[in-house]
Amino acid sequence: MLNFIWAGFFIFGFICAAYQSLIGGDLSVWQNLSTSLFGTAKTAFLISINLTGLLCLWLGMLKIAEKSGLTVLLAKALAPLFGKIMPDVPQNHPALGSIIMNMAANMLGLDNAATPMGLKAMEQLQELNPKKDTASPAQVLFMVLNASAVTLIPITILMYRAELGSANPSAVFIPILFATSASTLVGFLAVAYVQKLNIFNRTVLAYLLLFVAIVGGAAFYFLSLPPSQRFASSSALSNFLLMFFILIFLLAGLYKKINVYETFISGAKEGFDVAVKIIPYLVAMLCAIALFRSSGALDLLVSAFQVVFSFFGINTDFVAALPTAFMKPLSGSGARAMMIETMQAYGADSFPAFVSCIIQGSTETTFYVLAVYFGAVKISKTGAALPCALLADLAGIITAILCGYAFYSPL
Repeated sequence: MLNFIWAGFFIFGFICAAYQSLIGGDLSVWQNLSTSLFGTAKTAFLISINLTGLLCLWLGMLKIAEKSGLTVLLAKALAPLFGKIMPDVPQNHPALGSIIMNMAANMLGLDNAATPMGLKAMEQLQELNPKKDTASPAQVLFMVLNASAVTLIPITILMYRAELGSANPSAVFIPILFATSASTLVGFLAVAYVQKLNIFNRTVLAYLLLFVAIVGGAAFYFLSLPPSQRFASSSALSNFLLMFFILIFLLAGLYKKINVYETFISGAKEGFDVAVKIIPYLVAMLCAIALFRSSGALDLLVSAFQVVFSFFGINTDFVAALPTAFMKPLSGSGARAMMIETMQAYGADSFPAFVSCIIQGSTETTFYVLAVYFGAVKISKTGAALPCALLADLAGIITAILCGYAFYSPL
């Protein structure tokens, strides 16, 4: 499926560009496509290079956590749950600890920390994979959960709203929490259905209730704060936890009397190899997306939805936020640009901007995550990962729009 979608971006983009040049007489579209294509190829390479330092840092820290036994402790704590949803992964396997740390970083909005942890988890799962070119059930589930990851503290979105003049930057906090929770739940249920996982048992239900309690507790705490303090408090908490994790890793390593410096270097060396491995996959995916966007195909889709919703008498106030929705699965930076563009065009506290921000926080960038994570372990057959992840994206976007109507209050 990924093969057809990737080729489809190029073909549909070429058709749209041809239409503009032949019917609209806009010959500059070809130059725009070439500039975008070559520029994105360079950008994809730079993204990989810029990731190298972060990969070295966090893979080094993860090596310390692994050697000190922290990942085993995490795996033991969640062994009952993962024994049900990832039956092919042995109990206490280090991959389980890496998965949990990746998900925790995503929940806290720590993208820079989440990616190296996720790549480490994918490599550890690949060691258990009997078919090296085909995603295992555990890898499919992990990828979908990662692509639809719950974001408890959407720091970046709150920051942009504050910078662009929103009177209440944290107004999107609860709607984002609902949207991203819906995305994760749908993604998990979709994979459970495809893989025929038994989720209706006391173990899984107990963990789900714990998850709901954590999400609900976080929402209650931040809602109890004055609006002016929510952004500062969420940012401070995230950064404190980030440094706290590093401190715990180092203290655990010293307690176990391992050479933390040499262990860190050993793990950090893996970062460069991983960064090089993902370059071809990023170039392939990001260039296709750039051509799709530059050709005007994205604008065409938005116009088509405007016509369809108007025909059925549906309120179309949210349509101005759809560019963010279309770009979100394709490009994180592209979706962020669309969100900022919407806030600049309509105002940071306008309804389209409000919905756009909720959409931005509802899911991860599916195609980027798929290209990076599967590319790092050279998996070409992704199975049900992409359909389930896109279904989760759709659930998150629909919930974001509904939450926009339910929570928006003009100032």
